[in-house]
Amino acid sequence: MTDQEIIKALIDRDQQVTRQFLFKDCLPLFRSIIRHVFDYNVDFDEFVNELYLHLMENDAHRLKQFQGRSSIYMWIKIVAIRFFMSKRDNMIDMQPNRPLSDNGTEKAAEDEEKGMTAKIDMDSLLRQMDNSRYAYVIRRLILEEAEPKTVARELGTNVDNLYNIKRRAIAAMTQIALNEIGRYEKRKRL
Repeated sequence: MTDQEIIKALIDRDQQVTRQFLFKDCLPLFRSIIRHVFDYNVDFDEFVNELYLHLMENDAHRLKQFQGRSSIYMWIKIVAIRFFMSKRDNMIDMQPNRPLSDNGTEKAAEDEEKGMTAKIDMDSLLRQMDNSRYAYVIRRLILEEAEPKTVARELGTNVDNLYNIKRRAIAAMTQIALNEIGRYEKRKRL
């Protein structure tokens, strides 16, 4: 694929290209950035997820700025370093006991790919939810593990009602996930 094709696939949220590019093709580059920018261990999945969200902000504005004056790898290196230099004190140390320099073993790469896939899938499911309040509750309570009191205050409700909203949100997301599985199985049979 050309650099422009990769950019277009990322903008179009092509999951296969996104996983391949961010988890396999950029793996050595990202590990190098992590080693040089942070003086503490940073979870690779967290790093990639933060960068992906940064690239996709404002309808993928940053990705659309790529003009091909350099290779996509040089461009993403500059974007990532600038972004993480400004953010390095706020990154979460997710797995302090796991060494970052594991020489790219297959197990670590496989775990990283699964993590990225899960995050991309979760974002996709949340975007499909008709009720943005449900998506917000799932993101804040489950993914970000925010305190229920805080989330209730953000939504202008009480904690008891928040748990009712959470229950309905999980039911709605479960239905969306089951529909996705059904579509996937149907495509697989064709």
